[in-house]
Amino acid sequence: MSHFPKYLLLVTILSLLHALLPQCRASATPNNDQQQEQQFQTLQTNPSFFNPRVPLSSSKRFEGSSDLVNLKYHMGPVLSSPINIYLIWYGKWSQDHKLTIKDFLHSISDSRAASPSVADWWRTVSLYTDQTGANISRSVSIAGEYADTRYSHGNALTRLSVQQVIATAVRSKPFPVDHRNGIYLVLTAGDVTMEDYCRAVCGFHYFTFPSMVGYTLPYAWIGNSGRQCPEVCAYPFAVPAYMAGGGPGELSPPNRDVGIDGMISVIGHELAELSSNPLVNAWYAGEDPTAPTEIGDLCEGLYGSGGGGGYIGQVMKDREGKTFNLNGRNGRKFLVQWIWSPVLKACAGPNAID
Repeated sequence: MSHFPKYLLLVTILSLLHALLPQCRASATPNNDQQQEQQFQTLQTNPSFFNPRVPLSSSKRFEGSSDLVNLKYHMGPVLSSPINIYLIWYGKWSQDHKLTIKDFLHSISDSRAASPSVADWWRTVSLYTDQTGANISRSVSIAGEYADTRYSHGNALTRLSVQQVIATAVRSKPFPVDHRNGIYLVLTAGDVTMEDYCRAVCGFHYFTFPSMVGYTLPYAWIGNSGRQCPEVCAYPFAVPAYMAGGGPGELSPPNRDVGIDGMISVIGHELAELSSNPLVNAWYAGEDPTAPTEIGDLCEGLYGSGGGGGYIGQVMKDREGKTFNLNGRNGRKFLVQWIWSPVLKACAGPNAID
C-alpha cells in the first residue's frame, strides 16, 4: 500500500499543531573563550512544537523500507573481498561536488581522521559476515570513474534504464568490468529525474541483469535532490514548508551544500546495504526479498544518541554552526545516518555518547 495517504495525515497533524501552538525561536548560545570547536547539541530542543511520536522519517523513501525489525541472514554473499567502487557521474557535475563525494568515499578506509570518523562508522558495517565467517571488507577504494556528460540515456531515467547507463560505462575502454570485487555507483546530477524519485526513494541498490550488461554486477543509484526535493531526500538540511516555525528549522550542512551533503548520507545508506546484501539474498528483514528491510532502513533518520520518534539524536556543530557527526579525511565533516549493529541489536554510530 502506498505511503502517500500517511504523508497527508502527517501534514494535517503538523499543520494543526502549528496553528494552535505559539511561535518561538530558540536563542543562540553566546560564544566564549572556553567554548570548544565541536559541541554536542540536541537538535529537537522544544518538543512542545512537535509530537515526538510522529517521526519525520516515516516517508519510507529508501528502497524496501518497512516496519519489520527481525533481521536475518539468508545465506547469500557479502562483500568480503576488498571493495572496488566504480563511479559513474551521470550528467554535469562540478569538480567541487565530485571532490566532496570522493573525500567521503576515501574516508571509509582512512583511519587517520579524528574520532568519530567515517572509518569508525564503517566498522559497524564490517561486523556482518557470510556463511564462512568472512566479514565485510574494511578496504574500500575508488577504482575508476566515468563521466557521462552527454546524458546518453536522457535526463529521465527508470530502474531499468539505469542499468543501460552502467552498460554504456562498462563498454567504454577506460572503464573495466570487475565482476569479482567491483560495485558500480551511479550518481545523477540535479537535473536528472528517476522513476519514483522523491515520492518513494532517494536511492536504491540492486544487481545488473546479464542480458543488459553481460554480467551480474552489484550497483547503487543515488540522485542529487538539491533542485528537486531537498526536504525529502536531504532532511534535516531542508525541512518541509508546513514545518516552518514548528521546530529548530533546517540544519547547516557540513560542506555548505544541501543537495550534496544530503546525498552523502544516502550514499552511506546504500553502500552499507549493498555490502551486506549485494544479491538481495544475505542480510535483511522480512520474508519478501523483493521488498527487504536492510541494515540502513532500520536506522533511517537516526544520527546520534537519543534519536527516534522525530529526533535525529545528539550530533555536533562547529563554530560556524555546521552540523555533523563524522570526521573524514582532509578535515572534512559529514552527517551520515547510523547503521543497525548485529552485535548490539540496535542502531549504532561512533558518535554515541551513552
